[in-house]
Amino acid sequence: MAFINDLEPWQFYLIISLVLTYTMVAGGWVLAKAGRSPLWVLLLLFPYVNVLAVWIFAYMRWPFVDPAVPPKGDR
Repeated sequence: MAFINDLEPWQFYLIISLVLTYTMVAGGWVLAKAGRSPLWVLLLLFPYVNVLAVWIFAYMRWPFVDPAVPPKGDR
């Protein structure tokens, strides 16, 4: 913890912004690979909403993993 206390405020904000940027880019990439809009990653910025968003994302249907159910006439 002594390292954080020795930083100038601009250095601290730079580290925080780099971590947030990395999180947003990685999350957007995962969402895009899962067939969802990468804008969902913006929900990670809000406390308590981020936990709910990750939970919803984990249990929703994944278009690239779960095949769509064909219509009854095509069986």
